[in-house]
Amino acid sequence: MKRFMSILQFLTRIPINMDLGMDDEFYKSLVFFPLVGAVLGVLYYVIGLGSLFLFNKSITAVIILLGSVILTGGLHIDGVGDTFDGIYSYRNKERILEIMKDSRLGTNALLAIVFLLLFKVVFIYYLLETDNLWGIMIMPIYGRMSSMWSCYRTRTPRETGMGNIFIGKTTLKVLVIGVSYAMTWVLGVLYLLAEAIGVKFLGHVGLLIVIFLGVRLFIKSIYKKIEGITGDILGTICEFAELGYLVGIYLLIIH
Repeated sequence: MKRFMSILQFLTRIPINMDLGMDDEFYKSLVFFPLVGAVLGVLYYVIGLGSLFLFNKSITAVIILLGSVILTGGLHIDGVGDTFDGIYSYRNKERILEIMKDSRLGTNALLAIVFLLLFKVVFIYYLLETDNLWGIMIMPIYGRMSSMWSCYRTRTPRETGMGNIFIGKTTLKVLVIGVSYAMTWVLGVLYLLAEAIGVKFLGHVGLLIVIFLGVRLFIKSIYKKIEGITGDILGTICEFAELGYLVGIYLLIIH
């Protein structure tokens, strides 16, 4: 429980009145990444239900997205900006890593963040429009599970960095347990809130496989540029896995 609370405190801005800190084995909390996503998913769902009492569906979609940014402190969105500024600057490895550490926002970062948020809010709106708000409870699980997956058999090009705590530390056992947690939660959400559970669960399994393959291809492209991944890359993977989930739900269930 202490490790779960510590990683919840690390990955979110949920107020936890405990001084948990980080020990030398903090990386073991990787197994709880999907459960952090589950907690966030419940909070997004509650925010959505509450907003629908006061506002229409388009405004509610924006409020849900705003809630996700507030609850995570924009941690992963910041990673998106740094990644796109650095990786797509088409410089050498050393210069790319310097740019990624620069706190200033470049054109690539601005465009990436704007389009990411625009696409997210549109697809969240379609969840609301088709009475599939339950999907918002699963979205952050796929994001954190993808970050956990990204730390399996990978390395970092930096000697120091927050991402170094986790990168390369996911074992096969952690991966199996983490995915089991995630898919149990998905099955529970579908059972309680959705119809045609069997078809939708198989669709979610297929979508998970597609997202995982996409993550590995993205990591492969990053390796060609900086010979490893960083914490910013993990944040980018989380954000785009969430978007990938929303797109997948739209194509498989809504469209």
